[in-house]
Amino acid sequence: MAEAERIKAFGEAAEREARDPVNQPTINNWVEAMGNTNPRWQGGEAPPSMAQVWTMYGLGGRPPADDPLHAMMKVLTDAGYTAVLGTNCEQTYERTLKVGEQVRVTTALDSVVGPKTTGMGVGYFVTSRNTWYVDAPDGQREVVARMLFRVLKFVPRVSTDGDSA
Repeated sequence: MAEAERIKAFGEAAEREARDPVNQPTINNWVEAMGNTNPRWQGGEAPPSMAQVWTMYGLGGRPPADDPLHAMMKVLTDAGYTAVLGTNCEQTYERTLKVGEQVRVTTALDSVVGPKTTGMGVGYFVTSRNTWYVDAPDGQREVVARMLFRVLKFVPRVSTDGDSA
């Protein structure tokens, strides 16, 4: 828990820019995959639920050294909490994104709670807070979306026959 407090004290990681601006081909692929046929998404706006898509690392991507979520996950892994289970995600959207906007994200460690005994094993609930921004017309950064993302990082239960449950 001391290490969690140390990581939290650093606050938000530096803003990380999406590798591509918001673009219609990616919107088209997303809405097709989601089965979303709303014609609004054909005209230069992205569904709000795509906020995270723009700043995902990609298959070969790596989190930056100052990423607090990954730092906390490494601390727990090194302590033997090797399994991960996504538990929930709370998202807030301020507005849709528009084609051409360049999205940036910051991440902070919000909380670490535990140890807790669950049906999966003993572990810690780790919550990160992400905020997505774009440049507003006045040059200020504008918040477009927020997310609390919570995972359970745990030691898998071992059944009586010696196998992981």
